[in-house]
Amino acid sequence: MLSYITRRVLLMIPLLFGISILVFMLTNLLPGDPVRMQAGLHAPEEVIQQLREKLGLNKPLLVQYGRYLSRILRGDLGISLRTRRPVLDDLRRRFPATLELTAVAFLFSLIGGVLMGTLAAVKYGRPIDHISRLIALGGVAVPAFWLGIMMQLVFFFWLRLLPSSGQIGQYITPPAHVTGMYVFDALITGNWTALGSSLAHLVMPVVVLSLGELALISRTVRSSILDVMPLDYVQTARSKGIRERTVIFKHVLRNALIPVVTMSGMNLAVLLGGTVLIETVFTWPGMGLYVTQSILALDFPAVTGFTLLIGVIVQFLNLFVDVSYIFLDPRIRYG
Repeated sequence: MLSYITRRVLLMIPLLFGISILVFMLTNLLPGDPVRMQAGLHAPEEVIQQLREKLGLNKPLLVQYGRYLSRILRGDLGISLRTRRPVLDDLRRRFPATLELTAVAFLFSLIGGVLMGTLAAVKYGRPIDHISRLIALGGVAVPAFWLGIMMQLVFFFWLRLLPSSGQIGQYITPPAHVTGMYVFDALITGNWTALGSSLAHLVMPVVVLSLGELALISRTVRSSILDVMPLDYVQTARSKGIRERTVIFKHVLRNALIPVVTMSGMNLAVLLGGTVLIETVFTWPGMGLYVTQSILALDFPAVTGFTLLIGVIVQFLNLFVDVSYIFLDPRIRYG
């Protein structure tokens, strides 16, 4: 196992190198001039040239990439053209908010998807099964940005039940900083006012972000359980008089979870990428909103830094998923 993990980590190096080349080239091929955007449309040409030279953007692309790669190897993602701060510091400050939103959405989609898929398989062909399929179809078909706007219209503008944007109420003091995740910090510090406000602000972004992944997981669980239920060991367990609930959750569901684990790992990566859109719709102060604002400002160091960070996270998620197979099925071994 240790040798397998070592090989996988070493393979990440050329993958991340390829990602850095691709992202750097794409950002530099985009239309627009980030220097003129920063200096102003009416800035004198000599000011433009001085700023271009200061940022090193007057050099050939190959030289720029060499400098960029050397900074990455030192753990330096560059200076944001928009905030004038190190990109790594900007991402570090915004990462807890994105992690909180992604983690809650992931748990909601995983638990909800497994339960809904299991119930649909057990009640195969009944109304519950048809309702779950309808929810799954809607979750995949409805665009997330449209659903977010509609939920804001209904639950904030019409019903006044939920806040429309932000991570916590405007007039509520955030909990003491421990992790940067407001729900967790409010829980461990006993700040119940902040906890209630942060939970209310989480509801709509979590539902919108996780609905598509919940639908996919539920359909996968349903299909896997229906494939496993006719197998001999399940029929043997039933013939021994074991309760149906025990048969489903102990024998059937565990053996049907391997494709779900694979999908969950990919879904977590999708959720991380989906925060760019959801955080923009709900003005959630995370990395997604940060990179959206950076794209609009042609802030290439911030965009490339965010993309590289997501690439690293996705690679480690894939490794974690592969290792988790062994705990679900002891027959699986990596040579």
